[in-house]
Formats: sequence, structure tokens, C-alpha cells
Amino acid sequence: MSSVVKKRRRKMRKHKHKKYGKRMKKK
Repeated sequence: MSSVVKKRRRKMRKHKHKKYGKRMKKK
């Protein structure tokens, strides 16, 4: 269970962090 969550969180964080990182900081 821990392995699946860590692998899915790493992919989502890399994708959402770059696109929403700048937008969420401005809001």
C-alpha cells in the first residue's frame, strides 16, 4: 500500500506542482 501511494503522489506532485505552483501562489 505504501509503495503505490508514494509512486502515485510523486507523479501527481510533479505534474500539479509546476502548473499550479505559480497560480496558487498568486491567488
